[in-house]
Amino acid sequence: MTHPITVGMDGSPESLDAADWAAREARWRQAPLRLVHAWMLPPQTARTAQAPEVRKEWARKTLDDAEADLATRYPDVPVSTELVAATATPALVAHGAGSQMLVLGSRGRGAVAGFLLGSIGLHVLGRAACPVVLVRHGDGQAQGAAAGDVVVGIQDPPESAAPIEFAFATAAARGSGVRAVRGWALPPVFEYGMAYVRALDEAGGIEPGERKRLAEAVLLWREKYPRVPVTEHVEMGNAAEVLLTSAVGAGLVVIGRYSHRPAVGARLGHVAHALLHHAACPVAVVPHD
Repeated sequence: MTHPITVGMDGSPESLDAADWAAREARWRQAPLRLVHAWMLPPQTARTAQAPEVRKEWARKTLDDAEADLATRYPDVPVSTELVAATATPALVAHGAGSQMLVLGSRGRGAVAGFLLGSIGLHVLGRAACPVVLVRHGDGQAQGAAAGDVVVGIQDPPESAAPIEFAFATAAARGSGVRAVRGWALPPVFEYGMAYVRALDEAGGIEPGERKRLAEAVLLWREKYPRVPVTEHVEMGNAAEVLLTSAVGAGLVVIGRYSHRPAVGARLGHVAHALLHHAACPVAVVPHD
């Protein structure tokens, strides 16, 4: 059984863009598409909102309209809908557990907004067991979703295996290439020692050593996806800035997130925050051990 691609819907133009992007991805991957609308509101919001029956009926119509539109434009993609009597965060996290990916929409640059009202989106991004893709409204990315390479940020292996595999699988389905990117910085002076110096000597210096680490990280996936063109890029600098620069013109940028939860809440790293706020293309956040 092929797991679906799930879209979080709220009736906004942002979530409709996300559904369109997800339908294209489902067609490339030959996967079913599932539209989910969690129509219940938190108690503090529900008190000032419309009656539950009205919200539920509106949510059902929103799903039906979206399903009809996608079925017309993507007749080869199986589309299903699910109206969930729950609040957004737990419903989306639960549905993501059985999905290839969870797709959400947001407004323009500068904020994680749109479907991601308040802390909902950040909680989903930080807790989902599957890759979460954020599709930004506007800038034409929903219409040209596969126009460029899939860019993936390379962390120290083997922790980065899941994001790399997701990037290669996505590129293979689309017929595009992968741009593997690694930013590096000089270590603090106190980290220098004989073992570190020997490692530098063996590698021929810091940057050649970083290039070697990147090449080792993608070697397995090069062999598994031999038809996917791969570009390896290593650059000295802040990881977020290097990735943002490399993501210009990309069809998707992929980053990893440690799947274990911190003691308090679910958090994303500074690289993820920078990309979610400033990348012009969709961003995939992939959990890994």
